[in-house]
Amino acid sequence: MLSKDNMQLHISPSLRHVTVFPGKGFKEFIKVKVASRRVSYRMLFYFLLFFTFLLRFVFVLTAVDGIDGENKCSTIGCLGKKLGPRILGRRSESTVPEVIYQTLNEPLGKLELQGRFDIPQTLEEFMTEMKSGGYDAKTFAIKLREMVTLMEERTRMAKIQEYLYRHVASSSIPKQLHCLSLSLANEHTNNAAARLQLPSAELVPALVDNSYFHFVLASDNVLAASVVATSLVRNFLRPQKVVLHIITDRKTYYPMQAWFSLHSLSPAIIEVKALHHFDWFTKGKVPVLEAMEQDQKVRSQFRGGSSAIIANTTEKPKVIAAKLQALSPKYNSVMNHIRIHLPELFPSLNKVVFLDDDIVVQTDLSPLWDIEMNGKVNGAVETCTGEDKFVMSKKLKSYLNFSHPLISKNFNPNECAWAYGMNIFDLEAWRKTNISNIYHYWVEQNIKSDLSLWQLGTLPPGLIAFHGHVHVIDPFWHMLGLGYQENTSFVDAESAGVVHYNGRAKPWLEIAFPQLSKLWTKYVDFSDKFIKSCHIRAS
Repeated sequence: MLSKDNMQLHISPSLRHVTVFPGKGFKEFIKVKVASRRVSYRMLFYFLLFFTFLLRFVFVLTAVDGIDGENKCSTIGCLGKKLGPRILGRRSESTVPEVIYQTLNEPLGKLELQGRFDIPQTLEEFMTEMKSGGYDAKTFAIKLREMVTLMEERTRMAKIQEYLYRHVASSSIPKQLHCLSLSLANEHTNNAAARLQLPSAELVPALVDNSYFHFVLASDNVLAASVVATSLVRNFLRPQKVVLHIITDRKTYYPMQAWFSLHSLSPAIIEVKALHHFDWFTKGKVPVLEAMEQDQKVRSQFRGGSSAIIANTTEKPKVIAAKLQALSPKYNSVMNHIRIHLPELFPSLNKVVFLDDDIVVQTDLSPLWDIEMNGKVNGAVETCTGEDKFVMSKKLKSYLNFSHPLISKNFNPNECAWAYGMNIFDLEAWRKTNISNIYHYWVEQNIKSDLSLWQLGTLPPGLIAFHGHVHVIDPFWHMLGLGYQENTSFVDAESAGVVHYNGRAKPWLEIAFPQLSKLWTKYVDFSDKFIKSCHIRAS
């Protein structure tokens, strides 16, 4: 038996029980059952130390209410008030006056704020006014509501202006890229080496040989096409088996031919071809061209231009951004629509991988040919799951207007969407379907409905046309969003097989995100005479 002051400690001879008596006159005691005889006195000391700390902790918690003097409660009662809500996950009752909630909930029209100069412009001004004015709770809430509403409106307008500037920047052709095209066109005229047949005559049979890995790139941007081609070939384990078919328009054909004539990627095989060189494209009517012509007329009348769009004072900035994006020339470019005619453009090929011109290849893509498509036509990455909730949260309702009966009765709004940019197309399976006709039918329906089925791009009709024909592939093969937001993880992007700068911030524009565009600029030779003469530099 040990005793000090009024606390007594008793250890049984068997060392199986330790009993602590708080003091004389108390019947309560604490009994600790020891599981083994091999219990050291050090362990016992630590137990007593912890017990003492716990008693002091309880004393401090309960003493606070006693000192405050407003709440009268027993020791256990005060402890319950302190710990109860925390343990049970409940919060104590709010001490904010009800009048503040009522005032903040009252609607405030934007017209009420026009011409007002007495509204605080900053938090510092607001706090100074509150301290010096001696206002009551209601006046405090009124002033706060006015200041926050004013700040919200200014933030909204600033965001819209940002979207407008980005729209203008992304829709125009940078003078450096225009210079590059003109320089290469001039080189094509004056230099026979810039007019080589691509590919050379002895390599032409490879263009229809299905033992090669065939890639298709449609672009009217020489610099962007060069980055895609260079990154593809450099990272391919067997570049001698690569065939890259580059499709361009009439005005870009000579600059594109000059570039790849003067910048060989041998042993890979590069074909440069303009749309008017395809026999199929020159025969009769081409649905995609007719649709584009009608679409352009509707867009010019329906939107009223960027000025009319940003003048809307009720729509959210992101909605306005989507409408501005619909005006982008890219979404009415034949380069963007042509992929729907791949079976007709390449009648001898069984499988191709289609690449957008705003991607960078960072790994060997030959394993894509080993993916079993299970009879599906389009191998694509889904965009409804992933850590990036802004980019990877897209479902059909993100692209299609489900308030329109034609859409709502045919599709599920919560069905996962997929992405263009890096797609495996099984052309053999495609030729057994009606995908191309379905695509053109829905494009025509959208035009007839004044673009009310969807607002922009070739992806919405693609989502419809390939519905039920998509094979989902691993996200490693296609990382999206590098042109949308700068907080995309550089480490994640660097480890992806293909990165896609979808969005306005293209890596060749001044509005590109510098930390992300590094993955693109590493494939640009800034010492090249054409690049230097046009003052093309890393952003």
